[in-house]
Amino acid sequence: MKKSFVLLVLFLPLLVFGQNFRLDVELKSAAGKNVYLANYYLGNIYVKDTISLDEQGRGVFAADSLLPQGLYKIYLDENNHFDFLLGNDQRFMLKNESFNASSAEVNGSDETVAFFDYTTFLANLQKRNADIRKQIASAFATEKEQLQNDLAGLTAQLHGYWDKLEKDLPNSFLAKFVMANYIPSIDISTLPEAVQNNDSLLLLARFYHQQKHFWDNFDYTDERFLYTPFFKQKLETWFTKVLLQSYDSVKNPVLHFIEEVKPHPRIFQFATSFFLNSSINSNIMGMDALFVDIARKYYLSGEAFWATEESLEKIRENVLFAENNLIGKTAPDLTLESFDGEYVNLHQINAKYTLVVIYEPNCSHCNVFVPELYAEVYQPFKEKGLEVYAIYSMDNKAEWSEFLEKHQLFDWINVWDEDHVSRFKILYDARKTPGLYVLDRNKKIVAKKMTVEQLKLFMENSLIN
Repeated sequence: MKKSFVLLVLFLPLLVFGQNFRLDVELKSAAGKNVYLANYYLGNIYVKDTISLDEQGRGVFAADSLLPQGLYKIYLDENNHFDFLLGNDQRFMLKNESFNASSAEVNGSDETVAFFDYTTFLANLQKRNADIRKQIASAFATEKEQLQNDLAGLTAQLHGYWDKLEKDLPNSFLAKFVMANYIPSIDISTLPEAVQNNDSLLLLARFYHQQKHFWDNFDYTDERFLYTPFFKQKLETWFTKVLLQSYDSVKNPVLHFIEEVKPHPRIFQFATSFFLNSSINSNIMGMDALFVDIARKYYLSGEAFWATEESLEKIRENVLFAENNLIGKTAPDLTLESFDGEYVNLHQINAKYTLVVIYEPNCSHCNVFVPELYAEVYQPFKEKGLEVYAIYSMDNKAEWSEFLEKHQLFDWINVWDEDHVSRFKILYDARKTPGLYVLDRNKKIVAKKMTVEQLKLFMENSLIN
């Protein structure tokens, strides 16, 4: 697949005074053309500077202070570009006969030279890896053992190269950069035999090992990693795949992560914003509780120095609509008027499970969801301990009556709040309909925002099994 690059314009603050950046380039294949200096930043590529090369392909990128260390790109067009690592030495020359990184020559920055050497080494190692795997696929059994040993030897070569970089360029960003995504494999021989011989237990052991060692070689407090493609991707993987996907499992690790990066303003801003947005937009039931935690602890407390008043107002609104209906909380009590004019108290309903359903007849999704809920969930389980507290969210009784008649919903507890005095729309976040909450016998919220299929499975497991 052809890969496209989007270069965005970003003006970054100059970070270090008293020193400056100067990159002399000679790119003969781009003689007389405009070329760009771009930097990676949190998954995107941004233009930092533009120069016009002379007829010999020479030009100078310069800045009055040092640039942030990280991964940069020399870019001519979509088909002609290459990456280089910018480290401590920021006055150097770079020559390239083409836009292939393997032909680049550097003078003046040992770290940048070592980066190009490493990319060449890695490309050769990957080619050798592919060749050996191809041989293994067609090899005789007697040959496979030696080929497997050859394959393991490649890993040893890679680790040896990393060790050499650390020795030759101690404390350099390159030494950190090359190992950033390496997660050590579990040594199965150290596990109990019962685990080694059980596929399910072994899979679980691998999972917990990955969870424990995921950040071993990635220093997420180092702001230089923001200027690479790695940080955002690594954080997304950790939050959505490595951590167990439940509020109780992610809360403490996430808050601990934020506290660890707090002394580093750029990372603190990115990580806190990332977790706030990811939690409120998550499809995992109950993750909105993490949004409330982060909003209160960092945004509404004033610690989120980057937050505008407009964004804070939106966050306050979302907290207001979420804080009363979180999983595990006792459902807010309501006493609403029924279709027949009597008042029914939610907490006094005697049922193993009570569904609070909020709908409006003009909602197209409601017109599908409500009848399916009635037929596929309520009817099969109403004799087994299920009750429905169905709230018509508008104030037109004729419209309500027509909807109930059309779908024959009169055996539900049908209620409304004609004058909107109960605040149910806030307490149960009725900004979007249909709304659905599952309450247990004690009126604790145990589930919400489920599909009919999910709810049906839940009831089968809870009321039958």
